[in-house]
Amino acid sequence: MVQKYQSPVRVYKHPFELVMAAYERRFPTCHLIPMFVGSDVMDEETTEDGSTHRIERRCALDVDAPRLLKRIAGVDYVYFIQKNILNRKERTLHIESHNETFSNRVIIHETCCYSVHPENEDWTCFEQTASLDIKSFFGFESTVEKIAMKQYASSIKKGKEIIEFYLKQLEDEGITHVPRWAPSSLSLAVPRPNSLSASPPVLPKHLSMPADSLSPVADAKDGASLDLKQESSGLQADSLADILAGTPEDKLDADYIKRYLGDLTPLQESCLIRLRKWLQETHKGKIPKDEHILRFLRARDFNIDKAREILCQSLTWRKQHQVDYLLETWNSPQVLQDYYTGGWHHHDRDGRPLYILRLGQMDTKGLVRALGEESLLRHVLSINEEGLRRCEENTKVFGRPISCWTCLVDLEGLNMRHLWRPGVKALLRIIEVVEANYPETLGRLLILRAPRVFPVLWTLVSPFIDENTRKKFLIYAGNDYQGPGGLVDYIDKEIIPDFLGGECMCEVPEGGLVPKSMYRTSEELENEDVRLWTETIYQSASIFKGAPHELVIEIIDAGSVVTWDFDVCKGDIVFNIYHSKRAPQPPRKDALGAHGITSPGVNNVQLIDKTWTLGQDYSMVESSLTCKEGESVQGSHITRWPGFYVLQWKFHNMPACSATNLPRVDDVLATLQVSSHKCKVMFYTEVLGSEDFRGSMTSLESSHSGFSQLSAATTSSNHSQSSSMISR
Repeated sequence: MVQKYQSPVRVYKHPFELVMAAYERRFPTCHLIPMFVGSDVMDEETTEDGSTHRIERRCALDVDAPRLLKRIAGVDYVYFIQKNILNRKERTLHIESHNETFSNRVIIHETCCYSVHPENEDWTCFEQTASLDIKSFFGFESTVEKIAMKQYASSIKKGKEIIEFYLKQLEDEGITHVPRWAPSSLSLAVPRPNSLSASPPVLPKHLSMPADSLSPVADAKDGASLDLKQESSGLQADSLADILAGTPEDKLDADYIKRYLGDLTPLQESCLIRLRKWLQETHKGKIPKDEHILRFLRARDFNIDKAREILCQSLTWRKQHQVDYLLETWNSPQVLQDYYTGGWHHHDRDGRPLYILRLGQMDTKGLVRALGEESLLRHVLSINEEGLRRCEENTKVFGRPISCWTCLVDLEGLNMRHLWRPGVKALLRIIEVVEANYPETLGRLLILRAPRVFPVLWTLVSPFIDENTRKKFLIYAGNDYQGPGGLVDYIDKEIIPDFLGGECMCEVPEGGLVPKSMYRTSEELENEDVRLWTETIYQSASIFKGAPHELVIEIIDAGSVVTWDFDVCKGDIVFNIYHSKRAPQPPRKDALGAHGITSPGVNNVQLIDKTWTLGQDYSMVESSLTCKEGESVQGSHITRWPGFYVLQWKFHNMPACSATNLPRVDDVLATLQVSSHKCKVMFYTEVLGSEDFRGSMTSLESSHSGFSQLSAATTSSNHSQSSSMISR
């Protein structure tokens, strides 16, 4: 498996020429890079005007590996080839390195770049990307990979420290300025106090250690992805000039990560950047904020594939049920305002928002009978959305990353009536939805005054709670919370609620029994639940091999605009648009029977008659668009003629290799991953009059959905805009 690394942009608040002077000071030796043994110059070239200097080195590294492994491999040192191109005119240094030792077994490649900050010419950026592919290594592939990743992560941490060390050394020597390269003054530049020549002499062979290369060549990592094209989401225009001023808008800055996301290891930073980049490529436009992406990575121990899967499922869920607009659209029923014993209450000692739930005083049976399961779920979702908003606010207020909240649950009054089966069922459903869509949002759960019946409830619900979440639970029986190690360790004494012996008035309702007059019949609750959870502008459809899903739209006036917004939830599909003067016949009830598809509730409609001929009975008005699983696509088509337009989503068949009848390995693997040849899409379409449509008219170009609550502002896209967003 290929291991990839992309780091954020490291910014040195020093001019490029001064950083290059610090870079050169690492040679001939650097006590901060103990694994570097030495290097030889293999090739060197300088242009006539001195503006460009190219040098190739062969570097020896003493890799910290078990002696037995070195003996088996038969080497003491590992050699890397490093090529540097210093362009003094453009003020850039490009570094490329790859391994020479074991190059037929292990492939290591790294690119680094020093360049001038795009918004401040007196600052310098460092960017970096790397890959590691271990094909075979005497049966020690896993061990070698762990050693390589460990040493690489360690060296990345040192990178900026090394440059800063030599910058400080230059300052101590009185050198605070290096003149820029200029053709007329190239040969006249002479080092003087407080200055260094912009055209340094060619270094001897022993002064040629690559500064910031991957391979163990560069123990010093200043990190950042060279090809990263990303938004600096969540970038706040506050007064943190020293931290974020001038950060390139399309990249993640290391200082921004530390300020708003927390201390991440280099490999964790890489995972965030790579997943974020993937989302930008497949969900162009607005993407979730960095802190939200990070929550899903943490929930899956920074396994990118697993995090991407659950994140895409969650984003589709949010979009389908309009969760992003919940805070604006959800009006809490009066019965919840009176009898739901929960509410926000200041913050804990760590600055996390504090939510208090007096579960023991809550009439769960009465609430379920009066409201239904779905209304309770909507209310809990609105609480979580409010929690996300409060975390963002507290991050600004306290000047440090706050991505989760603390929940205090008071169980005084808990008894067997709380174990009413429908109530427990509703609780388990809520836990399941919250766990899937709000991972790593609970920082700590304080359970107070747990009664004897609590172990029974815990046995029922604990299997549905993630193991990492369970580790955050602190349970106190009786009045144990009042002593040392109790509530005061986590919450300031001044804000402990009055009902827990504190002096702070708490506005959380006291609850009580819900009057039976407010109970509703099971039929009423069922209809209400269906209405709440199916209130969405999106429809779902299943696509099978040989059975596409088709939707007909009748256009009366030419010039009207057909818009669409769909997400590919499963499999790969091909999207087409056709026009016909004839109205397609309504689908037969047994449309899927010929394909052996008899599953109830499957939405699959086929409208184009099998006897129709393309080019005669109907025509394709746009080129086909292939959409991969996880993509979210929006677009528009300006109709040229009245008639019937058919939007078609069909199963994507893997192309066979042209040179042979045998399928490619990649095709076979991809086919195996699509179980039962079934795909699924979630879509929304709308027809707008041409005078009502504003935005790009480019058809079938994807611009991808935004999420109002979770998305950060991003630059405008040249792609067609989402019709659903416009109509909203």
